[in-house]
Amino acid sequence: MTDLTELTAVRLVDGYRKGDFSPVEVTRAALERAERIQPELNAFVRLTGEEALDRARRSEERWRRGEPGGRLDGVPVTVKDILLMRGHPTLRGSRAVSPDGPWEEDAPSVARLREHGAVFLGKTTTPEYGWKGVTDSPLSGVTRNPHDPSRTAGGSSGGAGAAVARGAGPLALGTDGGGSVRIPASFCGIFGLKPTYGRVPLYPASAFGTLAHVGPMTRDAADAALMLDVIGTPDARDWSALGPAPGSYTDALAEGVRGLRVAYSPSLGGQVAVRPAVASAVRRGVERLAELGAYVTETDPDFTDPVDAFHTLWFSGAARVAQRLRAWQRELLDPGLRDVVGTGARYSALEYLAAVDVRMELGRRMGRFHEAYDLLVTPTLPITAFEAGAEVPKGSGLRRWTGWTPFTYPFNLTQQPAATVPVGTDGDGLPIGLHLVAARHRDDLVLRAAHALYEAGVPVSPTPAGS
Repeated sequence: MTDLTELTAVRLVDGYRKGDFSPVEVTRAALERAERIQPELNAFVRLTGEEALDRARRSEERWRRGEPGGRLDGVPVTVKDILLMRGHPTLRGSRAVSPDGPWEEDAPSVARLREHGAVFLGKTTTPEYGWKGVTDSPLSGVTRNPHDPSRTAGGSSGGAGAAVARGAGPLALGTDGGGSVRIPASFCGIFGLKPTYGRVPLYPASAFGTLAHVGPMTRDAADAALMLDVIGTPDARDWSALGPAPGSYTDALAEGVRGLRVAYSPSLGGQVAVRPAVASAVRRGVERLAELGAYVTETDPDFTDPVDAFHTLWFSGAARVAQRLRAWQRELLDPGLRDVVGTGARYSALEYLAAVDVRMELGRRMGRFHEAYDLLVTPTLPITAFEAGAEVPKGSGLRRWTGWTPFTYPFNLTQQPAATVPVGTDGDGLPIGLHLVAARHRDDLVLRAAHALYEAGVPVSPTPAGS
């Protein structure tokens, strides 16, 4: 029998059309899986079972009439608890946020999914205000890796990554301000896309400003393209949103990678120490791109680590979050968040603007780089998942999560589209991600290359224990 929790959104929609199974059957299976994994992984802050089944029943009737209500009608989806979802609290992983309503508004991406008939299973876990690259908070505790619950799922969209990996819905909405879609997608062995900034509108605006993107976390690239076709449309509430997409991302997948110019940077010019298992798996993925017809050159983008500038912008955003809180609410914050809030509050306006200058120069360099290369490929992360409940690997000597995410946050500074594709596992069976980056507005190239790897059978998404 078909395990409905293992099917992609594309396959589900096709099955609904053919009458192979129904949205109610699929939703029940996804909810049962979510309830089963929750005690072990802590992927959810809230399940919305009755509401989900009600939406699924209405979807089933539309499919029975041959009148689907949208491109994702009846497909289960989860929403990170950073994004507003009508009728349910959005607590942002914080004890400082009151659950009292009314909660009457959807975020733009949630609204588009609702308009297309998606079935909302619930809200997924996040660290407080999405501030770090792992998922734990004083409000909801520690979220664990589906491949080894003693390890972290990554963050800040860790609940979303764990849910998709374990079959609790094929689609998830995440947010990414420094890697927060790609980090958990890599650690959990799924696909994650950070679209070009503004491609997916965001409201309310993030305190972290134009570093923050909204993106899909899915079972494969085709599902992400379909999801981006739905959520990547303008919304008047986001003044920085882009205009309509230039075409269908789903339609673009068939173009493949033949003739694309790919720059492969194993370590950003020796700036990053990459574990051997990670380096080997990523290199094999790059070799497959070459076999598929891409022109691959091993070369590095011309920039040094912009971590200081990123910290200035990121910690200032954290300080802005806390500025709106009363003293008693600040005492409830994650101690690590309180620490970076204090740092951010000490920056001057001139220091902030100097970080903006670094960002603009990095954007210029990457713009010129992509005149010569269609895609940049790196590891998504230099390591695999480490112990749960820690911001940095034990014994690493690192202080902040940015110390082990040097491939992700630079491309939040530049607002480029970037995705992670699972390409293998290490000796402990933990997933490894390959990172694809394109010029701004060329989300289609990232999705084409990822889809070509999936079609070629390259992505290795090991089945988590207990699935």
